[in-house]
Amino acid sequence: MMDRRELMKALGLGLALPAGQAWAQAKGRGAVRVVVPLPAGSSNDYATRVLMQIVGTINGQNYFIDNKAGGNGSIGTLDVVRSAPDGATILCASNSPLAANLAFVRNMGYDPRKDLTPIAGVSLTNHVLMVKADSPVKTFGEFIAYAKARPEQVSVGFSTTAVQTQIATMGQMAGIKLLGVPYKGSPATITDVIGGVLFATLTDPGNAQAQVKAGQLRALAVTSLKRNPTTPEWPAISETLPGFDFPSWNALVGPAGLPREMVTLISDAVAKAQKTPDLIGKYAAHGTIPMVMGPDGLKAFIDSEATRWIKLARDAKIQPE
Repeated sequence: MMDRRELMKALGLGLALPAGQAWAQAKGRGAVRVVVPLPAGSSNDYATRVLMQIVGTINGQNYFIDNKAGGNGSIGTLDVVRSAPDGATILCASNSPLAANLAFVRNMGYDPRKDLTPIAGVSLTNHVLMVKADSPVKTFGEFIAYAKARPEQVSVGFSTTAVQTQIATMGQMAGIKLLGVPYKGSPATITDVIGGVLFATLTDPGNAQAQVKAGQLRALAVTSLKRNPTTPEWPAISETLPGFDFPSWNALVGPAGLPREMVTLISDAVAKAQKTPDLIGKYAAHGTIPMVMGPDGLKAFIDSEATRWIKLARDAKIQPE
């Protein structure tokens, strides 16, 4: 069976030709609302804004970002699930509301495998474990030793179920008991680590790089299986805990029943945007690469990710809440 890394390499862009009638209807409606279910300043928000600005230039459509944070991304996602499939509203979301929440949120009101229409992959990155710059902990190995000596006292902020699982899995694999603290968004966790309210957080590479450069936070390790090529000096957690692998991704979807020609209007432009030096450079500056995937490939990917997260939650003994 093909694993998800092989799947991502193998999947191409299943794009159809644009349909003139749908194109005219889309342009006639004015600006398309792109819901982002996490706050401004999050990696989800950044990846969306960079992409949709270029997509709009390519296809002549106006897009505006509507941040609707909360509920581990479920609030904004439900907004789109309940929208008419007329192309006026789409969603750019992370792996939590598009896959992981199935394992963690009880009665969340939708199933991403059935109630949304896949459009295109957007971005792929990892999280970074961060502590305050003057923390006594300077390496991931020291973080484990520090937490072992202080069970359930080392607080780590999270804003999505995906990060909550990373914290639980890290604890299981390292034999430590961490104290996960829920937040509405990653930027707030950074503020509280700097302020001494939290001991650590897991955030995106863009925010991580900015805080390291500002001398506010220290990066300990990244959550992907291998080091991020944009920050090669930061070790992977898997170098200490073999097999630890938690990449983070974003994708564009629409309400269920969104016509294929409308999907293609966007996915075709996304595929072109992801090849531009402008997008590639801006993503790289934030430790991110394009996740090139068309609607059919994205559907298969979301299905496989949902299955993976359900197993991860079971193994981490995390119950839906």
